[in-house]
Amino acid sequence: MDDVVDKDNTVFVGTKPFMNYVTGLVMQFTTKNADEVFLKARGKFISKAVDICEVTTKRFLKDQVKVFDIRLNSEEFTNKEGRLVRVSTIEIVMRKA
Repeated sequence: MDDVVDKDNTVFVGTKPFMNYVTGLVMQFTTKNADEVFLKARGKFISKAVDICEVTTKRFLKDQVKVFDIRLNSEEFTNKEGRLVRVSTIEIVMRKA
């Protein structure tokens, strides 16, 4: 599951299957014994990140992990066509209960 988690306990949500991210989060808290994990997503992947968080905290690690903080922001970047684009971002901070 190291393909969805970086060395700073951060999971970036993208196009991989849903359960890869859930498994990555569960492994961070159980196998790697992390006290805190960051779940990050941009744009159309924000709703997927929220679902991943809910499944992890309510089904797989119920009463073990809780949402500590939710940070909303936006980023600007230049797309392939050269236009300036602003995209929403979310960072969900999860901690052991």
